[in-house]
Amino acid sequence: MGYTRTAILLAGLTALFLGAGFLLGGEGGMLIALMFAIGTNLFAYWNSDQLVLRMYGAKEVDARSAPALYGTVEQLAHRAGMPMPKVFIIDNPQPNAFATGRNPENAAVAATTGLLDILNSDEVAGVMAHELAHVKNRDTLIMTIVATIAGALSMLANFALFFGGNNRNPLGIVGVILVMILAPVAAMLVQMGISRGREYEADRIGAEICGRPLWLASALEKLDSGAQRIDNPVAEDNPATAHMFIVNPLHARSMDSLFSTHPKMDERIRRLREMAGVAGPWG
Repeated sequence: MGYTRTAILLAGLTALFLGAGFLLGGEGGMLIALMFAIGTNLFAYWNSDQLVLRMYGAKEVDARSAPALYGTVEQLAHRAGMPMPKVFIIDNPQPNAFATGRNPENAAVAATTGLLDILNSDEVAGVMAHELAHVKNRDTLIMTIVATIAGALSMLANFALFFGGNNRNPLGIVGVILVMILAPVAAMLVQMGISRGREYEADRIGAEICGRPLWLASALEKLDSGAQRIDNPVAEDNPATAHMFIVNPLHARSMDSLFSTHPKMDERIRRLREMAGVAGPWG
């Protein structure tokens, strides 16, 4: 996905936030929403990476505490000509991983204990290469900002649910209902538009970084199977962050699969196998 389309989608997400403010409080509500959106974007730029890491209880590791994972990331970063990111491990049985940070100089990659338990060293390298590709493309900044704004929209919807609008609301109770129902759905659609294209691109560049597309293809197959069987309660409670993970962490609730922010796994694997020149059931 080109950066122009991503910028348009981000602008659309911000406009959606302003529209929700207008429906709840008229012009005054829109102005408040605008100021809040500006503040949210600035806050997300500087702090959202640390917020996400703390949300998931990520613990930073180094060459002494996690030599295998740290060494893999170090080798891949050198191969990609990138600064060494911080490395984190999340104590969570669901196999998954994500990257965050506003730029390659201030980036972090995180893997769950579940991922490290089920993947071999080659597959871990494929996953970390995928995450470094997100960092290299500066997807991490975009994804954290999207997560922050989408989360703020959900908060605004909850505000509408519990407090309703005020007498400046141009549509009355209809406006409140629209914010409650449509704003979170629209935010999720924008997240889908941004995330799906970026996952394909990170798969492609990640495969180039590690030099073995099949490492990542094999890892994705295992991660997808594991994530569908094992819950991630933190992600379920914070669905606006789901698009940051390499595979969809949501499955425990009935609505989770309706608006998936991730592309079809079969297609991701098919493309990687095609890069490797391998025919298979996904071809």
